Amino acid sequence: MAATPKRPTIKQIAEETGLSVTAVSYALRGERVSAATIERVQAVADQLGYSADPVARALRGGRTGTIGVLVGSLADFWQQTLAHAVQRELRTHGLHTILADADGDPAEELALAARLAAQRVDGLLVAPIGPAGGDWAKLTERTPTVTISGRLPGAELAGEVAFDQTTGVGEMLRHLHSLGHRRIAVLSWAVEASPDRPTERAVREQAATLGLDCEIVQCAYSLDGSRPLALEVLERADRPTAIFCLSDSIAYGVLHGCRELGLQVPRDISVVGFDDHPLSRLVDPPLTSVNWSIDRTARAAVGFLVDYLAGDRGDHRVVIAPTMVVRDSSGPAPS
Repeated sequence: MAATPKRPTIKQIAEETGLSVTAVSYALRGERVSAATIERVQAVADQLGYSADPVARALRGGRTGTIGVLVGSLADFWQQTLAHAVQRELRTHGLHTILADADGDPAEELALAARLAAQRVDGLLVAPIGPAGGDWAKLTERTPTVTISGRLPGAELAGEVAFDQTTGVGEMLRHLHSLGHRRIAVLSWAVEASPDRPTERAVREQAATLGLDCEIVQCAYSLDGSRPLALEVLERADRPTAIFCLSDSIAYGVLHGCRELGLQVPRDISVVGFDDHPLSRLVDPPLTSVNWSIDRTARAAVGFLVDYLAGDRGDHRVVIAPTMVVRDSSGPAPS
């Protein structure tokens, strides 16, 4: 059996360059030595096929070059797209990703975050789905954490990318109100997992202001998971005239249910979403939704974490404004 080739070491690079092991170590991290030395050391490292062992580097108190990305549920198409955008942005900074899926469970979310921290990731990018607890506060003290579209009250954060949910909800409900809709079902995945989430709170407040009858109904994240609930709502004797889905993935399940029951959208019922996934332009009819600029979200979140790791402890918070996108799935309320 052929012998497994040995991994090139820092000591070999030091011998090739005539530098000390310490100087080579600094150069590979881009610290404390001149740009010319860094370039010379990197050239020799590339020639030898050297790559840093992230676990060994972490054990020495350094960084692993790895970021934990934790999303609420990869069953949701928008969160799939968010994970892709974040990973792409991390690569531009030379950082690697460990992706974890909480599958809609707040307890699993916290457990996964703790597991990622134990693997010595340099930081966490989290799209929170549940209320914060003491364990989150303790975890964020040890591991720099940036949140996306969710709060972790009491936790010490390296940054926060918030969404202006009140404006987004208000624009959608005013749109439906202007079309004559007064009885609206709002399908949400978060009613049980995070009952006081800003989005659902905004629904209640805006509905009261506009005089709308908005029933918030617990629903699964996914297309297949939302379809049975959609059928139940659509078959009611007092069927709502519009369904507002707080995820486009849920809206796709509703559109599927409408086709099964022979309901025409928007003639018989209007269906709208809330995150403008690219598929929403392609479904039939194209889905009215709210766009949150996923590329800007990813750039801001990754940028905050990178700045924090570089020593910038400034106020890292941005609020993403919504953009209403009206398409053919919303129309006048049936008479």
